[in-house]
Amino acid sequence: MRADIADKIKELHALLPKGVTLIAVSKYHPKEAIEAAYSAGQRDFGESKAQDLRIKREELPNDIKWHFIGHLQSNKIKYIAPFVHLIHSVDSLRLLQEIDKQGAKVGRKIPCLLQIHIAQEETKFGFTPNECLAMLAGGEWRNMHNIELRGVMCMASNTDNSEQITNEFATVKQLFDEIKLKYFADDDSFGIISAGMSDDYKIAIANGSTHIRIGSDIFGSPEI
Repeated sequence: MRADIADKIKELHALLPKGVTLIAVSKYHPKEAIEAAYSAGQRDFGESKAQDLRIKREELPNDIKWHFIGHLQSNKIKYIAPFVHLIHSVDSLRLLQEIDKQGAKVGRKIPCLLQIHIAQEETKFGFTPNECLAMLAGGEWRNMHNIELRGVMCMASNTDNSEQITNEFATVKQLFDEIKLKYFADDDSFGIISAGMSDDYKIAIANGSTHIRIGSDIFGSPEI
């Protein structure tokens, strides 16, 4: 198993275009699986539960960049605020305010992405494009000194319709470009589009994704 994981990491890194970051989605997988990916050079890992992330961070090498990719509850931010590399799933102004508050407590700016809801499933979280633009236009985020907006994140619909998936990712790229031009034109750090998972990452990259989140293609299906 460990050799398979290492081989898949090396294969993905060889295939990805320059400038695209691979995030190995390690949620539900044990420390040993992460160590196998780490041994193959992988350093960016994604988790979806704050307490699991804190535990794994304590058990694994210090140079791992931990990405939080799940739905984040306000009362769990404190567990990851001191060290999280990037929060992908900011889906409300209220959550952004709480991240700012926890960032102030630990004395750091916490990098964040705005999660955009473009999938057809109602179960997915995030701002609609219009809600995101309205939140930014409101300007409250400008007074938050312990967050750093770095870009956007999305999940496409769970469908085999590649045209629909393409349209959804293209919509997010268009929104990103609009936000960049209007609010972050002079900010080089605002440049991330986190889009694409095991089944659709190639379409996401073709539509501007800079960070892909791959789990099952690396680790297989979790035993949960």
